[in-house]
Order: sequence, then C-alpha cells, then structure tokens
Amino acid sequence: MKTLTLLGSTGSIGRQTLDVVRHAEGNLRIHALAADKNVNLMEEQARLFIPSLVVMMDEKAALELRGRLRDLPIKVDQGMDGMIKAVTAPQADTVVTALSGRIGLEPTLAAIEAGKTIALANKETLVAGGDLVMSLAKKKKCKILPVDSEHSAIFQCLEEDSRTMEKIILTASGGPFFGWTKEKLATVTLEKALCHPNWEMGAKITIDSSTMMNKGLEVIEAHHLFDMDYDGIEVLIHPQSVIHSMVQYYDGSVLAQLGRPDMRLPIQYALSYPTRWKNPFERLDLRGKTLSFHEPDLEAFPALAMAYQVGRQGGTLPAVMNAANEVAVSAFLQKKVSYLGILDIVRKVCTEHNVLDNMDLGSILDADTWARRRAEELIGKFDARGRRFES
Repeated sequence: MKTLTLLGSTGSIGRQTLDVVRHAEGNLRIHALAADKNVNLMEEQARLFIPSLVVMMDEKAALELRGRLRDLPIKVDQGMDGMIKAVTAPQADTVVTALSGRIGLEPTLAAIEAGKTIALANKETLVAGGDLVMSLAKKKKCKILPVDSEHSAIFQCLEEDSRTMEKIILTASGGPFFGWTKEKLATVTLEKALCHPNWEMGAKITIDSSTMMNKGLEVIEAHHLFDMDYDGIEVLIHPQSVIHSMVQYYDGSVLAQLGRPDMRLPIQYALSYPTRWKNPFERLDLRGKTLSFHEPDLEAFPALAMAYQVGRQGGTLPAVMNAANEVAVSAFLQKKVSYLGILDIVRKVCTEHNVLDNMDLGSILDADTWARRRAEELIGKFDARGRRFES
C-alpha cells in the first residue's frame, strides 16, 4: 500500500486522483489533503477518506473547516507551513502535486528534501525551478513521476537506455481555436475559451491550452524531466487526443502511447509505477477513428514560440514568463483584459526582466514576485472592456 499526501485535492486533477484512490482496491490510502479555500468540497473529501491531516491555504477557510470537522480525528492546519508539514510527514511516501501555479514549487522541494516520491501534476514547478528541482531530486535519489498526459506518455515510451532517444514529440489538441487566424482570435470571449473540445480541466489550464501557452510550459517541463535539448522537442497538433505523445529513437523507430482523454489513466500510472493496476475506466476504441497531425501555427499562437525562446535563455526568465501568464490569465478570467491581451502582458514582462543565470530559491521567488507586480501594473492599463490603453 502507498500512502499519499495530495496537494490541490479540490481541483480537477485532485478530484480525479481521489477517484483513482477509490478504485485502487486498497492499494492507496490518504495521509493528507491540501487545497486553497473550497471548504465545502474539502469537508466532503475529508469525511470520505478520513485523512490524518487537512491543510487549507486560506486562513478563514481553515478556521471554518476546523469547526466543521470537530467530530472527526482530523487535524486541520493552514498556510504554506501546514502544506510543508503535510508533504514531509513520515507517514506519507508519495506526494501528488496537483496545485495550480508556481505555488507548488516550495512544497515540492520540501518533499524531495524529505525523500518522497513525487507524482508531478504541477508543470509550473519545473518551469519556474526545473534546474533546482531536478538537481535536488538527483542528489536525494527521489523519483519524479509525471502525471501530465503528455509526459506520462513519454515516460511510458522510454526504453532502458534513454540516450538512444533522438526526439520527443509532444502532441497538442489545438484547443477550441485550432485553425483560427490571429484576426479571428481577437473576437474570443471567455465563454468560448473555456470550452475545450476534448479534456475536462480547470479554468487556468483550459485557457492556457487555448493559447498554446500550456504546450509551451510542457516543452520546458519535458526539457527538465527527460534531459532533452530544446532542439529535440517537437510539437504536433493532434486534434483527436488519442496519441498523447511519442518518442523517436536513433534507429528511426517511433513509440507512441495511446489512450482515451482521461486524466485518471496517467494519474494511476504514476501511483502504480512500476506496475499497472486494473481499473473499470472506459477503454479506447479505435474503430472508425482517423488520426491526423498538423504543424502548430506560431503566427496565430505565438505563446509556443515564446516558450521555446524563454526556455533556451533559461535562468529566471521561465519563472517570470510563468508568473506573468498566471496573473494575465487570472485577469482574463475576471474579464479585465482581452484574450490577446494575455500574451501582450506576458511578452512585455519578459522583455523588461533582467535575467539572472545563477539561481537559488530566493532568486526564483524574487523574480516571480517582480513579474506578478509588473503584470498587475500592465493590467491596470486596460480599459473596462479589456482593451489596452495606449502607453
């Protein structure tokens, strides 16, 4: 039996992780759950799984939850300190990082320092601090098992000697606006952007998927996870979302991992590794399916090209790009900026940043803080309809 601490339990990945736990036939148990401020759902999860510890980032939410759970032997903690306690607890051997955004970096580093296996569903952790995370994992001999469907696919396609890899091929659905021109993208509304054709995801990642920033973040994540140069990472649009990614080897062979667009499959593989567990989830049926592949349109969706450029430059710049994007997407979700305004903000913040190459956690957090503050300043220059004022 594996014992889990689950960060981000009330989000999309967190909820699907708990569904995997329910179907794991006693192979998994929950030590701790952590989330931001969704008290109602966290109470429901706590009563169902009876963890030893529950953590809420929001102080008021923690206080309310503590009162609601007083009839159960569950400790309720709060804030980053509580989250660090959850991931370093000796009772947990595996930490599932399903938080949204850069906030996952510190608890992931703490979990690695404590020798935990990491089931990584928080790509922003590696985007912001990939060199730091991977070097510490190597030093502590900790496994980092990918949960993202694309990186799980690559992981499942790896042969024993990874040095024979020639190229990683990340597939992308293209999101709801595949084939749209930049002119047409100027008409995108929030409601349209939140309608992903294949996957059920949280709001932030759904918007990132539509702009292709999500795929750009995944390129940087793949670079760190698989020690692959950016020239060896290719992106192909695959609207059917059946092939989740591929690996091409030196002899020309290409191995692909196929499956339904169901995040429970890569979640379960990360938690069952190195074995596979039977489950009742729906199976892939290829009859009558046609699989197609297309080059990404970098003119209409320049976020992907930006991510390659930022990843190659490295240092603190990926953390800045990620932070600015988080703030800009949040503003779009609140209808404070236009759809195309998201990338306008990210591009300007990245252009203004003085990149540091020698990084520690402090320099990453400082760069993150600066980028968020600068992005907020730029958002203030948009009018009530989300259109940017002239500087």
